[in-house]
Amino acid sequence: MHAGNPSSQSLPQCHAVLPTAGTGSRLGGSLPKQFQELAGKPMLAYALNAFAATPEIASIWVGVSPGFIDNPVLGPLSNKSASIQFLATGGPTRQETVRNTLAAMLKAGVPENDWVLVHDAARPGISPELIQKLIHAVTVAGEGGLLAMPLADTLKMADANSAIAGNPNRSMKTISRDHLWQAQTPQMFGLKHLHDAIDEGIRLEADITDEASAMELSGASPLLIEGATRNFKVTHQADWDLMQTILRASTK
Repeated sequence: MHAGNPSSQSLPQCHAVLPTAGTGSRLGGSLPKQFQELAGKPMLAYALNAFAATPEIASIWVGVSPGFIDNPVLGPLSNKSASIQFLATGGPTRQETVRNTLAAMLKAGVPENDWVLVHDAARPGISPELIQKLIHAVTVAGEGGLLAMPLADTLKMADANSAIAGNPNRSMKTISRDHLWQAQTPQMFGLKHLHDAIDEGIRLEADITDEASAMELSGASPLLIEGATRNFKVTHQADWDLMQTILRASTK
């Protein structure tokens, strides 16, 4: 995976990491949502295709639940590119899956200073252009960052006591959206730095909701690179239906 002349090997390379051990229980179905067919393909295929079509990506590492690693649905996905590796590194949480996959990469000999781009398999709207935008910004700055979107909607804080006994939620106050961003993926950081930050966050039982939060806990201030609306996360049925419409329209 690090073929090339000696001078090129001294430069950090970029690798994609996709944690796919989640069950996607909120969406339902016989398969985890990332493997369910969306607009004619398993949802994971869209992210794999985008990274495989990005010249800067040297390899793609997919963390799968150990009990799912032999599922036949993975066969066609692994054949998309020689750079794709499926690993039985899935853990009980997303953070543990990412940490285990990063540890496997280090053990396999991926250099500690290489970059990793961690991406949600449930964001099939990612594109090579967005991936390259993030890579360019991070490599120029020499520090980690993530795709994100400035919040456009007015935010309301609900009264914590208003929904008791089935009563409707009630707005307590409006929260300023100034300086607020909605995190997306990929999130791009140095391999060893990210592994150690997540490992420490897990040890401290911190509230790590994404890679950037682990890096923030370690003292970093990740770059915010504007992403795209279509790079939203598919969680509920309404998200699935909207993404299916978008993907079908883009292939016409």
